[in-house]
Amino acid sequence: MKKNMKFRTKAIHAGQEPEPVTGAVMTPIFQTSTFAQEGIGKHKGYEYARTGNPTRTALEKNLAALENGKAAFCFGSGLGATTTLFHAIPANAHIIVTNNVYGGTYRLAKQIFEETGLSFDFIDTNDEALIRSTIKENTKMIFVETPTNPMLSLTDLNMIASIAKEFNLISVVDNTFMSPYFQNPIDFGIDVVLHSMTKYINGHSDVVGGVLISNNDHMTERFGYLQNAMGAVGGPMDAFLTLRATKTLAIRMEAHQENALAIAEKLETHEKIKRVIYPGLKSHPQHDLAKEQMRGFGGIVTIELESIEAAETFATSTEIFTLAESLGGVESLICHPVGMTHASVPKEEREKFGLTDGILRLSVGIEDKDDLIEDILQALERV
Repeated sequence: MKKNMKFRTKAIHAGQEPEPVTGAVMTPIFQTSTFAQEGIGKHKGYEYARTGNPTRTALEKNLAALENGKAAFCFGSGLGATTTLFHAIPANAHIIVTNNVYGGTYRLAKQIFEETGLSFDFIDTNDEALIRSTIKENTKMIFVETPTNPMLSLTDLNMIASIAKEFNLISVVDNTFMSPYFQNPIDFGIDVVLHSMTKYINGHSDVVGGVLISNNDHMTERFGYLQNAMGAVGGPMDAFLTLRATKTLAIRMEAHQENALAIAEKLETHEKIKRVIYPGLKSHPQHDLAKEQMRGFGGIVTIELESIEAAETFATSTEIFTLAESLGGVESLICHPVGMTHASVPKEEREKFGLTDGILRLSVGIEDKDDLIEDILQALERV
Protein backbone atom coordinates (compact mmCIF):
# COMPACT_ATOMS: atom_id res chain seq x y z
CA MET A 1 0.00 0.00 0.00
CA LYS A 2 1.29 3.43 -0.96
CA LYS A 3 2.60 5.52 1.92
CA ASN A 4 1.51 9.08 2.68
CA MET A 5 -1.98 8.60 1.27
CA LYS A 6 -4.46 11.36 1.99
CA PHE A 7 -7.24 10.78 4.53
CA ARG A 8 -10.07 9.82 2.18
CA THR A 9 -7.90 7.27 0.42
CA LYS A 10 -6.66 5.80 3.70
CA ALA A 11 -10.20 5.57 5.02
CA ILE A 12 -11.21 3.36 2.10
CA HIS A 13 -8.05 1.27 1.63
CA ALA A 14 -5.83 1.21 4.75
CA GLY A 15 -5.66 -2.23 6.38
CA GLN A 16 -7.59 -3.86 3.58
CA GLU A 17 -6.42 -6.04 0.73
CA PRO A 18 -8.49 -8.39 -1.45
CA GLU A 19 -9.13 -11.62 0.46
CA PRO A 20 -6.47 -14.08 -0.83
CA VAL A 21 -8.64 -17.23 -1.22
CA THR A 22 -11.57 -15.77 -3.16
CA GLY A 23 -10.35 -12.31 -4.14
CA ALA A 24 -13.23 -10.64 -2.28
CA VAL A 25 -12.69 -6.87 -2.36
CA MET A 26 -14.55 -6.29 0.90
CA THR A 27 -13.06 -7.77 4.07
CA PRO A 28 -15.19 -10.82 4.92
CA ILE A 29 -16.98 -11.31 8.22
CA PHE A 30 -14.91 -14.07 9.80
CA GLN A 31 -17.72 -15.35 12.01
CA THR A 32 -15.73 -18.01 13.81
CA SER A 33 -14.53 -18.56 17.35
CA THR A 34 -11.53 -20.71 16.50
CA PHE A 35 -9.10 -21.51 13.67
CA ALA A 36 -7.70 -24.83 12.45
CA GLN A 37 -4.00 -25.38 13.18
CA GLU A 38 -1.59 -27.26 10.93
CA GLY A 39 0.20 -28.71 13.94
CA ILE A 40 0.61 -28.13 17.65
CA GLY A 41 1.45 -24.45 18.03
CA LYS A 42 1.55 -24.02 14.24
CA HIS A 43 -1.14 -21.77 12.78
CA LYS A 44 -1.71 -19.14 10.09
CA GLY A 45 -1.65 -16.15 12.41
CA TYR A 46 -4.96 -16.79 14.15
CA GLU A 47 -5.84 -19.38 16.78
CA TYR A 48 -8.76 -18.05 18.88
CA ALA A 49 -11.09 -15.16 18.07
CA ARG A 50 -10.66 -13.32 21.37
CA THR A 51 -6.93 -13.18 20.67
CA GLY A 52 -7.34 -12.13 17.07
CA ASN A 53 -9.87 -12.10 14.24
CA PRO A 54 -9.08 -11.10 10.63
CA THR A 55 -12.08 -8.76 10.38
CA ARG A 56 -11.06 -6.99 13.59
CA THR A 57 -7.44 -6.88 12.45
CA ALA A 58 -8.45 -5.06 9.26
CA LEU A 59 -10.41 -2.48 11.27
CA GLU A 60 -7.52 -2.00 13.71
CA LYS A 61 -5.05 -1.40 10.88
CA ASN A 62 -7.47 1.03 9.27
CA LEU A 63 -7.96 3.08 12.45
CA ALA A 64 -4.25 3.12 13.27
CA ALA A 65 -3.63 4.60 9.82
CA LEU A 66 -6.37 7.23 10.20
CA GLU A 67 -4.93 8.41 13.54
CA ASN A 68 -1.29 8.13 12.40
CA GLY A 69 -0.55 5.68 15.21
CA LYS A 70 1.58 2.57 15.39
CA ALA A 71 -1.17 0.17 16.41
CA ALA A 72 -4.87 0.06 17.29
CA PHE A 73 -6.81 -2.23 19.61
CA CYS A 74 -10.59 -2.58 19.31
CA PHE A 75 -12.98 -3.34 22.16
CA GLY A 76 -16.64 -4.06 22.69
CA SER A 77 -17.40 -0.50 23.84
CA GLY A 78 -15.74 2.84 24.49
CA LEU A 79 -15.79 2.12 28.22
CA GLY A 80 -14.26 -1.29 27.51
CA ALA A 81 -11.38 0.58 25.91
CA THR A 82 -11.13 2.97 28.88
CA THR A 83 -11.21 0.06 31.33
CA THR A 84 -8.30 -1.56 29.52
CA LEU A 85 -6.46 1.78 29.47
CA PHE A 86 -6.72 2.19 33.25
CA HIS A 87 -5.56 -1.39 33.77
CA ALA A 88 -2.45 -0.64 31.70
CA ILE A 89 -0.84 1.51 34.37
CA PRO A 90 0.56 0.42 37.76
CA ALA A 91 -1.68 -0.12 40.77
CA ASN A 92 -1.90 2.86 43.16
CA ALA A 93 -1.05 5.28 40.36
CA HIS A 94 -2.50 8.79 40.11
CA ILE A 95 -4.24 10.05 36.97
CA ILE A 96 -5.11 13.63 36.01
CA VAL A 97 -8.37 13.87 34.03
CA THR A 98 -10.24 16.68 32.31
CA ASN A 99 -12.98 17.85 34.69
CA ASN A 100 -15.74 18.06 32.04
CA VAL A 101 -15.20 14.48 30.87
CA TYR A 102 -17.86 12.04 29.65
CA GLY A 103 -20.00 10.96 32.60
CA GLY A 104 -19.27 7.28 32.02
CA THR A 105 -15.54 7.93 32.31
CA TYR A 106 -16.12 9.80 35.58
CA ARG A 107 -18.25 6.94 36.97
CA LEU A 108 -15.69 4.34 35.90
CA ALA A 109 -12.89 6.24 37.60
CA LYS A 110 -14.64 7.23 40.83
CA GLN A 111 -16.88 4.25 41.49
CA ILE A 112 -14.84 1.40 40.05
CA PHE A 113 -11.13 2.13 39.78
CA GLU A 114 -10.71 4.18 42.93
CA GLU A 115 -11.75 1.00 44.78
CA THR A 116 -8.79 -0.80 43.18
CA GLY A 117 -6.24 1.77 44.37
CA LEU A 118 -6.03 4.23 41.49
CA SER A 119 -6.62 7.90 42.34
CA PHE A 120 -7.92 10.67 40.11
CA ASP A 121 -7.97 14.46 40.05
CA PHE A 122 -10.51 16.06 37.72
CA ILE A 123 -9.27 19.52 36.74
CA ASP A 124 -9.27 22.11 33.96
CA THR A 125 -6.62 20.53 31.73
CA ASN A 126 -6.13 23.71 29.73
CA ASP A 127 -4.68 25.40 32.83
CA GLU A 128 -0.96 24.60 32.66
CA ALA A 129 -0.17 25.92 36.12
CA LEU A 130 -2.97 23.85 37.63
CA ILE A 131 -1.75 20.71 35.88
CA ARG A 132 1.78 21.23 37.17
CA SER A 133 0.57 21.80 40.73
CA THR A 134 -1.60 18.65 40.56
CA ILE A 135 1.19 16.29 39.47
CA LYS A 136 2.30 13.96 42.30
CA GLU A 137 5.14 11.49 42.70
CA ASN A 138 2.82 8.66 41.66
CA THR A 139 1.17 10.47 38.73
CA LYS A 140 1.45 8.21 35.69
CA MET A 141 -1.11 9.49 33.20
CA ILE A 142 -2.91 12.60 32.00
CA PHE A 143 -6.25 11.86 30.34
CA VAL A 144 -7.73 14.67 28.25
CA GLU A 145 -11.04 14.98 26.46
CA THR A 146 -11.03 17.74 23.85
CA PRO A 147 -13.52 19.07 22.95
CA THR A 148 -15.31 18.03 26.12
CA ASN A 149 -18.72 16.47 26.47
CA PRO A 150 -20.97 18.47 26.50
CA MET A 151 -19.40 21.89 27.20
CA LEU A 152 -17.06 21.77 24.19
CA SER A 153 -14.08 23.10 26.12
CA LEU A 154 -10.69 22.59 24.48
CA THR A 155 -7.30 21.57 25.81
CA ASP A 156 -4.04 22.63 24.15
CA LEU A 157 -2.58 19.41 22.77
CA ASN A 158 0.94 20.78 22.33
CA MET A 159 0.97 21.82 25.98
CA ILE A 160 -0.26 18.43 27.21
CA ALA A 161 2.31 16.53 25.16
CA SER A 162 5.10 18.79 26.43
CA ILE A 163 4.16 18.37 30.11
CA ALA A 164 3.73 14.61 29.69
CA LYS A 165 7.21 14.27 28.26
CA GLU A 166 8.73 16.51 30.95
CA PHE A 167 7.24 14.44 33.79
CA ASN A 168 7.36 11.05 32.03
CA LEU A 169 3.57 10.69 31.96
CA ILE A 170 1.46 8.77 29.48
CA SER A 171 -0.70 11.28 27.60
CA VAL A 172 -4.14 10.17 26.44
CA VAL A 173 -6.75 12.05 24.41
CA ASP A 174 -10.37 11.02 24.01
CA ASN A 175 -10.88 12.16 20.40
CA THR A 176 -14.46 10.91 20.06
CA PHE A 177 -16.06 14.29 19.32
CA MET A 178 -13.69 15.23 16.51
CA SER A 179 -13.04 11.83 14.91
CA PRO A 180 -9.73 11.20 13.14
CA TYR A 181 -10.93 13.35 10.26
CA PHE A 182 -10.91 16.64 12.17
CA GLN A 183 -8.17 16.03 14.76
CA ASN A 184 -5.12 13.79 15.15
CA PRO A 185 -3.66 14.14 18.67
CA ILE A 186 -0.72 11.84 17.93
CA ASP A 187 0.55 14.44 15.46
CA PHE A 188 0.99 16.76 18.47
CA GLY A 189 3.02 14.23 20.45
CA ILE A 190 0.19 12.49 22.35
CA ASP A 191 0.88 8.84 23.26
CA VAL A 192 -2.59 7.29 23.09
CA VAL A 193 -5.87 8.21 21.39
CA LEU A 194 -9.20 6.79 22.53
CA HIS A 195 -12.49 6.70 20.65
CA SER A 196 -15.95 5.50 21.36
CA MET A 197 -16.42 3.98 17.89
CA THR A 198 -20.13 3.96 18.64
CA LYS A 199 -20.14 7.63 17.72
CA TYR A 200 -18.69 9.23 14.56
CA ILE A 201 -16.35 6.43 13.51
CA ASN A 202 -19.28 4.07 13.01
CA GLY A 203 -21.79 6.87 12.61
CA HIS A 204 -24.93 4.84 11.95
CA SER A 205 -26.22 4.14 15.48
CA ASP A 206 -26.07 0.38 15.00
CA VAL A 207 -22.76 -0.64 16.61
CA VAL A 208 -21.22 -0.20 20.06
CA GLY A 209 -17.42 -0.25 20.15
CA GLY A 210 -14.24 1.39 21.37
CA VAL A 211 -10.62 1.67 20.27
CA LEU A 212 -7.23 2.56 21.73
CA ILE A 213 -4.65 3.80 19.22
CA SER A 214 -1.07 3.88 20.49
CA ASN A 215 2.07 5.63 19.40
CA ASN A 216 3.95 4.51 22.52
CA ASP A 217 5.84 1.19 22.34
CA HIS A 218 5.30 0.28 26.00
CA MET A 219 1.56 1.00 25.88
CA THR A 220 1.25 -0.86 22.58
CA GLU A 221 2.67 -3.96 24.22
CA ARG A 222 0.42 -3.54 27.28
CA PHE A 223 -2.73 -3.03 25.24
CA GLY A 224 -2.03 -6.11 23.13
CA TYR A 225 -1.56 -8.23 26.23
CA LEU A 226 -4.58 -6.84 28.08
CA GLN A 227 -6.89 -7.03 25.08
CA ASN A 228 -6.32 -10.78 25.00
CA ALA A 229 -6.06 -11.34 28.75
CA MET A 230 -9.12 -9.29 29.71
CA GLY A 231 -11.13 -10.12 26.61
CA ALA A 232 -13.31 -7.02 26.26
CA VAL A 233 -13.38 -7.38 22.47
CA GLY A 234 -16.20 -6.86 20.04
CA GLY A 235 -17.40 -9.37 17.47
CA PRO A 236 -16.55 -9.63 13.76
CA MET A 237 -19.94 -8.33 12.60
CA ASP A 238 -19.41 -5.12 14.59
CA ALA A 239 -15.92 -4.82 13.14
CA PHE A 240 -17.27 -5.33 9.61
CA LEU A 241 -19.96 -2.66 10.00
CA THR A 242 -17.50 -0.19 11.50
CA LEU A 243 -14.94 -0.86 8.76
CA ARG A 244 -17.62 -0.17 6.18
CA ALA A 245 -18.51 3.05 7.98
CA THR A 246 -14.96 4.46 8.03
CA LYS A 247 -15.07 4.56 4.23
CA THR A 248 -17.57 7.43 4.42
CA LEU A 249 -16.16 9.12 7.54
CA ALA A 250 -14.73 12.10 5.66
CA ILE A 251 -17.87 13.00 3.76
CA ARG A 252 -20.06 12.41 6.80
CA MET A 253 -17.96 14.69 9.01
CA GLU A 254 -18.08 17.46 6.42
CA ALA A 255 -21.88 17.19 6.31
CA HIS A 256 -22.15 17.13 10.13
CA GLN A 257 -20.02 20.25 10.37
CA GLU A 258 -21.88 22.17 7.67
CA ASN A 259 -25.19 21.58 9.41
CA ALA A 260 -23.85 22.22 12.91
CA LEU A 261 -22.32 25.56 11.97
CA ALA A 262 -25.52 26.70 10.26
CA ILE A 263 -27.57 25.80 13.36
CA ALA A 264 -25.10 27.41 15.76
CA GLU A 265 -25.10 30.66 13.80
CA LYS A 266 -28.89 30.68 13.59
CA LEU A 267 -29.40 30.09 17.32
CA GLU A 268 -26.68 32.43 18.60
CA THR A 269 -29.03 35.42 18.50
CA HIS A 270 -32.29 33.64 19.32
CA GLU A 271 -34.11 35.28 22.23
CA LYS A 272 -34.99 31.99 23.94
CA ILE A 273 -31.42 30.67 23.94
CA LYS A 274 -29.18 31.81 26.82
CA ARG A 275 -26.00 30.73 25.03
CA VAL A 276 -24.74 28.62 22.18
CA ILE A 277 -21.46 26.73 22.50
CA TYR A 278 -19.71 25.66 19.30
CA PRO A 279 -15.96 25.87 18.58
CA GLY A 280 -16.66 27.14 15.06
CA LEU A 281 -18.26 30.34 16.39
CA LYS A 282 -16.02 33.34 16.96
CA SER A 283 -17.81 33.77 20.29
CA HIS A 284 -16.29 30.51 21.56
CA PRO A 285 -13.51 31.55 23.98
CA GLN A 286 -11.12 29.02 22.43
CA HIS A 287 -12.00 29.57 18.78
CA ASP A 288 -8.40 30.40 17.88
CA LEU A 289 -7.09 27.24 19.56
CA ALA A 290 -9.72 25.23 17.71
CA LYS A 291 -8.43 26.58 14.40
CA GLU A 292 -4.85 25.74 15.38
CA GLN A 293 -5.27 22.08 16.36
CA MET A 294 -8.44 20.97 14.58
CA ARG A 295 -9.18 20.81 10.86
CA GLY A 296 -12.88 21.36 11.52
CA PHE A 297 -15.31 22.02 14.36
CA GLY A 298 -17.45 18.89 14.47
CA GLY A 299 -21.15 18.17 14.61
CA ILE A 300 -22.02 18.87 18.27
CA VAL A 301 -23.78 22.10 19.27
CA THR A 302 -24.53 22.74 22.95
CA ILE A 303 -27.30 25.17 23.86
CA GLU A 304 -28.55 26.48 27.19
CA LEU A 305 -32.16 27.35 27.89
CA GLU A 306 -33.53 29.19 30.92
CA SER A 307 -34.65 26.13 32.90
CA ILE A 308 -35.07 22.39 32.91
CA GLU A 309 -38.74 22.96 32.10
CA ALA A 310 -37.79 24.90 28.97
CA ALA A 311 -35.30 22.21 28.03
CA GLU A 312 -37.94 19.50 28.50
CA THR A 313 -40.47 21.34 26.34
CA PHE A 314 -37.96 21.92 23.58
CA ALA A 315 -36.54 18.39 23.61
CA THR A 316 -39.98 16.79 23.36
CA SER A 317 -41.28 19.18 20.69
CA THR A 318 -38.89 18.45 17.83
CA GLU A 319 -40.02 16.26 14.96
CA ILE A 320 -36.70 15.44 13.24
CA PHE A 321 -34.34 15.58 16.22
CA THR A 322 -34.86 12.55 18.48
CA LEU A 323 -34.48 12.72 22.26
CA ALA A 324 -31.96 9.93 22.88
CA GLU A 325 -28.59 9.08 24.35
CA SER A 326 -25.46 8.83 22.21
CA LEU A 327 -24.26 11.01 19.34
CA GLY A 328 -22.43 10.97 16.05
CA GLY A 329 -25.01 9.14 13.94
CA VAL A 330 -26.31 10.34 10.60
CA GLU A 331 -29.62 11.16 12.30
CA SER A 332 -29.97 14.20 14.58
CA LEU A 333 -30.32 13.61 18.32
CA ILE A 334 -30.98 15.72 21.41
CA CYS A 335 -29.50 14.79 24.78
CA HIS A 336 -30.14 16.31 28.21
CA PRO A 337 -26.73 15.68 29.83
CA VAL A 338 -27.78 16.25 33.46
CA GLY A 339 -30.53 13.66 33.18
CA MET A 340 -28.77 11.29 30.79
CA THR A 341 -25.03 11.09 30.04
CA HIS A 342 -23.83 12.95 33.16
CA ALA A 343 -26.38 11.77 35.72
CA SER A 344 -23.59 9.99 37.62
CA VAL A 345 -21.61 13.23 38.07
CA PRO A 346 -22.50 14.99 41.36
CA LYS A 347 -24.29 18.34 40.97
CA GLU A 348 -21.50 20.28 42.68
CA GLU A 349 -19.00 18.83 40.20
CA ARG A 350 -21.22 19.59 37.20
CA GLU A 351 -21.70 23.18 38.31
CA LYS A 352 -17.93 23.72 38.47
CA PHE A 353 -17.74 23.55 34.69
CA GLY A 354 -21.10 25.15 33.97
CA LEU A 355 -23.30 22.14 33.26
CA THR A 356 -26.74 23.40 34.27
CA ASP A 357 -30.17 21.78 34.10
CA GLY A 358 -31.08 23.92 31.08
CA ILE A 359 -28.29 22.61 28.85
CA LEU A 360 -29.04 20.43 25.86
CA ARG A 361 -26.54 18.75 23.54
CA LEU A 362 -27.48 18.62 19.88
CA SER A 363 -25.83 15.90 17.84
CA VAL A 364 -26.47 17.39 14.43
CA GLY A 365 -27.00 14.78 11.75
CA ILE A 366 -26.61 14.95 7.99
CA GLU A 367 -30.23 15.66 7.06
CA ASP A 368 -31.05 18.80 5.06
CA LYS A 369 -29.95 21.75 7.19
CA ASP A 370 -33.02 23.84 6.30
CA ASP A 371 -35.27 21.08 7.65
CA LEU A 372 -33.21 20.87 10.83
CA ILE A 373 -33.31 24.61 11.43
CA GLU A 374 -37.06 24.71 10.80
CA ASP A 375 -37.55 21.86 13.27
CA ILE A 376 -35.55 23.65 15.97
CA LEU A 377 -37.35 26.94 15.46
CA GLN A 378 -40.82 25.40 15.67
CA ALA A 379 -39.84 23.62 18.88
CA LEU A 380 -38.51 26.87 20.36
CA GLU A 381 -41.87 28.53 19.65
CA ARG A 382 -43.41 26.14 22.20
CA VAL A 383 -40.94 27.07 24.93
